[in-house]
Amino acid sequence: MKKLKVLALALLCAAFSPAKADEGMWLLQMMQEQNLADRMKAQGLKIDIASIYNPEQLTLKDAVGIFGGGCTGEIISPNGLILTNHHCGYGAIQQHSSVEHDYLTDGFWAKSYQEEIPTPGLTFRFVERIVDVTEKVNEDVKKGKVTEAETFGSKYLKELAEKELKKSDLKKAPGITAQALPFYEGNRFYLFYIKTYKDVRMVAAPPSSIGKFGGETDNWMWPRHTCDFSIFRIYADKDGNPAEYSKDNVPLKSKKYLTISLKGLQEGDYAMIMGFPGSTSRYLTESEVRLRMEATNVPRIEVREARQNVLRKEMAASDKVRIQYASKFAGSSNYWKNSIGMNKAIVDNKVLETKAEQESRFAQYAKEKGNADYEKVVGQIDEYVKRVMPIQTRNTYFSETFRSGIEFSAPQAAFDELKTALQKENKKDIAKALETLKKEFANIHNKDYDHEVDRKVAKVLIPLYASKVSAEALPDFYQTVQKQFNGDYNAYVDALYDNSIFASEKNFDAFMANPTVEAIDKDLAVQYTVARNAKYKELADQLSNARGDINLLHKTYVRGLCEMYAPTPKAPDANFTLRLTYGNVKSYDPKDGIHYKYYTTLKGVMEKEDPNNPEFVVPAKLKELYASKNFGRYALPNGEMPACFLTTNDITGGNSGSPVMNGNGELIGTAFDGNWESLSGDINFDNDLQRCIAVDIRYVLFIVEKLGGCKNLIDEMNIVE
Repeated sequence: MKKLKVLALALLCAAFSPAKADEGMWLLQMMQEQNLADRMKAQGLKIDIASIYNPEQLTLKDAVGIFGGGCTGEIISPNGLILTNHHCGYGAIQQHSSVEHDYLTDGFWAKSYQEEIPTPGLTFRFVERIVDVTEKVNEDVKKGKVTEAETFGSKYLKELAEKELKKSDLKKAPGITAQALPFYEGNRFYLFYIKTYKDVRMVAAPPSSIGKFGGETDNWMWPRHTCDFSIFRIYADKDGNPAEYSKDNVPLKSKKYLTISLKGLQEGDYAMIMGFPGSTSRYLTESEVRLRMEATNVPRIEVREARQNVLRKEMAASDKVRIQYASKFAGSSNYWKNSIGMNKAIVDNKVLETKAEQESRFAQYAKEKGNADYEKVVGQIDEYVKRVMPIQTRNTYFSETFRSGIEFSAPQAAFDELKTALQKENKKDIAKALETLKKEFANIHNKDYDHEVDRKVAKVLIPLYASKVSAEALPDFYQTVQKQFNGDYNAYVDALYDNSIFASEKNFDAFMANPTVEAIDKDLAVQYTVARNAKYKELADQLSNARGDINLLHKTYVRGLCEMYAPTPKAPDANFTLRLTYGNVKSYDPKDGIHYKYYTTLKGVMEKEDPNNPEFVVPAKLKELYASKNFGRYALPNGEMPACFLTTNDITGGNSGSPVMNGNGELIGTAFDGNWESLSGDINFDNDLQRCIAVDIRYVLFIVEKLGGCKNLIDEMNIVE
């Protein structure tokens, strides 16, 4: 019991240094416990903290949710209208695009419910309830139902969530699931009840020349002029419950939605963001930061750059390929550039030195306290890093090459099923297996896959992987390259992409007409896939074994750091759960002699225009609106059109699409990026450099109304002047 009391105190701590109030991705359910209200009001919050989160009533929390698989969205009308980023909706926009209907290039504007497009697979999830289950987990450990190490595992956490859901009054509620997760490196556990809506329809999206203005060049950069937004809508059954798509579904009657402010913003104004930050690692040791740099970022940069060079060339040569690979390229490029920027910022911002200084302080604290676990934990983590560095490096090369890079393969499980059926001469099972293969063939040769483009990617990545890892990390098909193709990678890839069963419809049909075990065993794609999967499992097992008790070491280290820095509050690392961050609108000075003001305007779009660079093309209609100054009520007092702005909010991936709210809880913008100089922020927050880049809500509404002609959408929002 004494340890639990110490831990409860420790969780009101700062892990690194006395934190300024704008650092931290705060848990809503801990705001009262951590006494954040006074800090937030000192920054400029005007509403009661209970109107942000209160489990007993509707609050701002109920207007924010998870858009798709990894972004945030907010409800901005009583009819289920979702605002998120253009890059978050990009996959859906691309899904609906074709050469004939190129919504990526031209944009999409629904003028009525009937014009809104269903988007299969797209979901929107709300956090219905949050419950502290720390005592339940500790009790399970105490009773021997689970080991302390097992409490980090997905198996235990899934079983815990299912058990609690069965006991809950929400167990029969439509669309409800439960998820249990560790916080503070396993020192605390929370259960989230999630309501998922599965009928989400595309409503509006600007042309990519607006929604992705600046492209790769401006990504992670300031000044920024990207109107990074898209709009969707939730549909539900007639009772407002989550339901699969049906023409009978109706727009959701939102129980909570955000008021939109056109009042504008000034430097120093309060700004808060609510959303789902994906992952931060601010409790890493110095050696673990080096591990991130060398074993994750460097391999990712090298492999993605090689693949993107191929895709960039092929996309420029064909509109069909451009549309097919638009979303894939954007996703790959985003964290390719992030990894480059992170490694640079770690050095520039002296993150390694900061970590070393912290460890020195911690060693002194542990010695004074006489805690043997604390005294040895950093050394134990360093030993862990030595073990896993070479394994994690080659695993990253493998994953980036064969799991994220090359798409073509053969469905191993489906072919195994067919082989078994053929060997047993079971006609029923043979027919079933062949039907499965038909579906798998369609899955691989989908509308967003180009066999010839992927062939070119494979010709680059397969030899690149071999040049980066030791021989024992090579899948067995590399022996085929040497023995059957005399080490000629191009010849091997051509044979793989020309002759395999899944290489073409002609080959597939011929096999389906006469399926044999011999044909399966001789197939290069089957051999490639079997070898790839076997090596992946081998490397993953090696990494898992090398990790040892690292989770428990982190748990000890975080607890010790918290005790050392108590009682200043500190948020746990991000893990894609609902968080709030507060700060201010603020400019910054990245280098000597350089000052960046806190906002940009449409004038900057025109100044950046380059009709010969697809990243900086400006649509003719936008130029017309700019020339006529037809900005309506969305202009600044001086007549200019605001574009983007900066805040000191603490965000990371997953926050994309998050609402930026003023001191009254009104929507003033949508977060979409961080700045280049602070890309080490996931590891070490820098109050002087860390900035969130947001698109001004006035720019969004201007584009919706004046360029998109969707006054219908403006009219359903609650806008205050």
